[in-house]
Amino acid sequence: MMNLNALKIDPEFQGKIPPLTFEELNQLEANILRDGRIINPIIVWQGLIVDGHNRYTIAKKHPEIPFTVHEKDFASRYEAIIWICKNQLGRRNLTPEQKKYLIGKQYEAEKCANGGDRKSPAAKSGYGKRNLIGAPKTCYKVAAESGVGRTYVIEAEHYAKGLDAAEEAVPGTRQKVLSGEVKPTAAEIASVARAPPEERPALVAEICKSKEQKPSKPPAQKQKAPPAVAAPLPDVSTSDEEAPDEEPTSTPAPSELIFPQKENEPLKVDRQQILEIANSRYVPKRLADGTAMLCEVSGAANSMMRRWESVFREYPDILSDAENRASVERTIQKLRDYLKNLEDKMEELL
Repeated sequence: MMNLNALKIDPEFQGKIPPLTFEELNQLEANILRDGRIINPIIVWQGLIVDGHNRYTIAKKHPEIPFTVHEKDFASRYEAIIWICKNQLGRRNLTPEQKKYLIGKQYEAEKCANGGDRKSPAAKSGYGKRNLIGAPKTCYKVAAESGVGRTYVIEAEHYAKGLDAAEEAVPGTRQKVLSGEVKPTAAEIASVARAPPEERPALVAEICKSKEQKPSKPPAQKQKAPPAVAAPLPDVSTSDEEAPDEEPTSTPAPSELIFPQKENEPLKVDRQQILEIANSRYVPKRLADGTAMLCEVSGAANSMMRRWESVFREYPDILSDAENRASVERTIQKLRDYLKNLEDKMEELL
């Protein structure tokens, strides 16, 4: 049995795993304790866990429980991410948000593994051209494997990028969205990646508000329909067989918006309003004030503490090695100096 301390959690790999609910995690632990061992192996690549993060956590909590480790061989990190996404897509009942995120991350990794952007300098070089994937194109390949359309795959990539940007701006957002705790639209999530970095924390806070917190839209005023035009009376010489047996249908009012539909696609309600909301995210309408940006300060502090804890937990030699510890102490002193200067400025403003 491999030593648990030899296994490492890679944050990028772990971020692709849809989180278990509290009840699901408790049930998994109860099943393992009942069986007396961890049945499914923890799958790793070069010592990094690619599947079994929850089993790993439970194994560390109960070191007496036996477990097994299975080593996978991947050509690159991109190949490992592709495998993680496919594995999750095929194993669990996923929410629509989790499925869209995984397909988007798989598509993103597939493109990188097969040469990336064809217009990039790397792709135009000899090495890049040799590694570009041929037909069928990556997008169609992912769509066929996932049982979705090409448009869905492209939208999923934008969604995944937006969710990653939201997580970077406000740590914890990704889990809240994927678990269904908050339910912003796909267009709102995608808009985060296209917003300026300094505006993202406020944008994330806005789109993640509960429906009760968001201001309700005023009811649309009904427009008066144009006066009906009476149908002409049939000519007295017209027989009953020649007279129309259906009432004339009214044409849409000129002010009614009719949106184009794709073949076999149902008409979406308020589609124009959704597009206008999404597009309005890209153009700042007002400068953020201090109150709106408090989440940026809090998010940055929380992100630092979370990342430090993760590094110290997975790489304990940072604190045990004298040279590494001295470097950490110098960094801590810089933070102390900065916070002291900040406190002095705040006192001057009182």
